[in-house]
Amino acid sequence: MNRAKSLAVLMLSLNLSLMAEMKTAYLAGGCFWCTESDMEKVPGVTSVISGYSGGNVQNPTYKEVSSGTTGHVESIKIDYDSDKISYSQLLNSFLKKIDPTDGEGQFVDRGYQYSPVIFYQNKDEEVEAKKALNKIKEEGKFEEINVKLIPFEKFYIAEEYHQDYYKKHNLKYNYYRYRSGRDQFLEKIWGK
Repeated sequence: MNRAKSLAVLMLSLNLSLMAEMKTAYLAGGCFWCTESDMEKVPGVTSVISGYSGGNVQNPTYKEVSSGTTGHVESIKIDYDSDKISYSQLLNSFLKKIDPTDGEGQFVDRGYQYSPVIFYQNKDEEVEAKKALNKIKEEGKFEEINVKLIPFEKFYIAEEYHQDYYKKHNLKYNYYRYRSGRDQFLEKIWGK
């Protein structure tokens, strides 16, 4: 009985330590189909969900957000294993998958609702976000950086048809992505 109890306590301890490694970040980089697709491929990221953050309307719809009237931006919720990737590494990867100079939208998607944002959840994340923005500027590829830093308040999950859009509608997604100019820009700046 003691041995079984000890084993159960050990397993509970291991499960709790595994749970403690998982963290969440909220980012916006234009089209959430593209940022979801890109960030799901980053080692250490366990899930990405498309949604809306930063606005003043509860439970907004895609139609409302895309109209630019709610104050939300298309954003993503990223769950990641902090033992495999740090918050600063996650931000560095994100910033290399967007145009950090364009605060008025991203590629063909124009308007505030498509602007790049790092939603920080606490002072430590704010400090790390500022460091990440300074680091990318210091790399010398951009004269200015126009990524907003906004305190995180709420994330609303986008409609189901937006989740994993790049997987469910591969042809449409690839056509949209190519026509957006995103990959051409990223390759020009960062190479393949």
